[in-house]
Amino acid sequence: MKKINYIDSIRYPIITEKATILSDQNKTVFKVHIKANKKTIKKNIEKLFKVNVVKVNILNQKAKVKMRQGKKSIKSGYKKAIITLKKGQSIDLTAGA
Repeated sequence: MKKINYIDSIRYPIITEKATILSDQNKTVFKVHIKANKKTIKKNIEKLFKVNVVKVNILNQKAKVKMRQGKKSIKSGYKKAIITLKKGQSIDLTAGA
């Protein structure tokens, strides 16, 4: 099995209404690699953004079967991580790197 690179394990931030509400509680939501675990996600977030991670929660979104123009299609599943940061720290997702 190929080892996951720390940049590859964090795909991109999820910016939705619910994620914006969570940002008031020092939480940020990211879509992550399907094989990433809590320890690697924590280590990689701390390396990339230079912040202290307090807690990592992971949710697996299952694949769904949808009907589109009378044909079945599959919406692929994914894994997302809710990152809780140390009080007073934040990740600025609006600024370009």
